[in-house]
Amino acid sequence: MDIRASTVLPARREDIELQTADGLTLVGELALPESRPPVATLVCLHPLPTHGGMMDSHVLRKASYRLPALADIAVLRFNTRGTTSDRGTSQGSFDGGEAERWDVAAALEYADFHDLPNPWLVGWSFGTELALKWGRDPIVRGAILLSPPLKRAGEKDLVAWGEFGRPLVALVPEHDDYLRPEEAVRRFAAAPQAEVVGVEGAKHLWVGEPYVRIVLDEIVKRVNPAAAPLPTTV
Repeated sequence: MDIRASTVLPARREDIELQTADGLTLVGELALPESRPPVATLVCLHPLPTHGGMMDSHVLRKASYRLPALADIAVLRFNTRGTTSDRGTSQGSFDGGEAERWDVAAALEYADFHDLPNPWLVGWSFGTELALKWGRDPIVRGAILLSPPLKRAGEKDLVAWGEFGRPLVALVPEHDDYLRPEEAVRRFAAAPQAEVVGVEGAKHLWVGEPYVRIVLDEIVKRVNPAAAPLPTTV
């Protein structure tokens, strides 16, 4: 069977709730390999909720549909405060990336408490800024940034991540609306370990199955290299 945009592969999927330090309940989902323990975990931070971003934004949803089965990776997705998806609405209201620090902390606390191994942050657009600003937690193994705009997060956050020392990978579309590969290389130099991967032909929203496959392959190469490249049939 070919893996298509709508393919959902077997996994153990459960609805979860995250509790923030400022008293909110956030809704989410955890997808685990069906019959084996995971070797690593993705903690997904979605795009801007005021522009339609949520835990079901398509690249993150497809990661949860495929990576537990294809790469033994657990995928934790959740709605940040005030965000709605089919899973429901998280309590609170959008705070422009500031109070969302408690949302990131709650997701990492959940991963730690439930012994989810080797957590990596995967942020997309607004989610990359949450990762850069608030993701420097000792349990985090690294971060993968999809379409980073570097607006709310800037040089001081990159310098801090450089000092944090964990891997930092930025997947930057050739035709991004906010930050393109050449400028990204210059700006990410503030974090010496950062790797910028320009993706030819791609746009900010990664529309199209070929680009989704590139993103998922690049994630797996860092998080569980033994499973890369991902198969296109099952």
